[in-house]
Amino acid sequence: MRLDAGELVDFYESAIGRAAQRAIAHRIKEIWPEVRGLRVLGYGFAIPYLKPYIDESERVVALMPASTGVVAWPGERQLSVLGEEDALPFCDAMFDRILVVHGLEGADAMRLLLRQLWRVLAPEGRLLAVAPNRASLWAQMESSPFACGRPFHRGELAALLRDTLFEPTCWERALYMPPFSGRRLSQLGAGVERLGRRFMPGLAGVHLVEASKSLYGTTPLKAHRRKEIALQPAHTLQR
Repeated sequence: MRLDAGELVDFYESAIGRAAQRAIAHRIKEIWPEVRGLRVLGYGFAIPYLKPYIDESERVVALMPASTGVVAWPGERQLSVLGEEDALPFCDAMFDRILVVHGLEGADAMRLLLRQLWRVLAPEGRLLAVAPNRASLWAQMESSPFACGRPFHRGELAALLRDTLFEPTCWERALYMPPFSGRRLSQLGAGVERLGRRFMPGLAGVHLVEASKSLYGTTPLKAHRRKEIALQPAHTLQR
């Protein structure tokens, strides 16, 4: 099961969604403090986390899978596109950074998707995947967007990346607050994050893993089909 783009827009416009975005974005920025002059791809539903990189990067593209749908982003210009997970519409080695959020856990074929991401990542590039932690409440509650699809233990995620010729280089965790609505609870987000990171690291809502591209493997799998890429947006998300 995968949430559609409209449902994800609604989540990130809610109080708990904004708090979750701040918690995850803080860790992303720690791992990637600067992308000046680099080409950045966001895959899945990464647009809530891409805005800080628009001005400093050479280019930013947000690709959303067909099963999720696409939203017009960032509003004043179109940087989002709809595509197929097994046939990304980009040339080889096009991007220096790839951020995957709400993309891996709901993929129909995770290995094919990762091999496509491997293909479009530059040799010295980095992939950063945000994936639900199997041990967390965020992966268990139906109201959570991170409960849709497959959650991961750290070892499972590491094995999946290595199987698809990525080498994990950095691990982080985020989202210690419980996935409950409520403005008051959401406002406590920063404090909860600090306490959770110190005392309950294994219960974080998401894993963040940065991985480099291994060049010592087989040629990336080629998709057996190419589908027409639809560019028509379904919703608009403005920040």
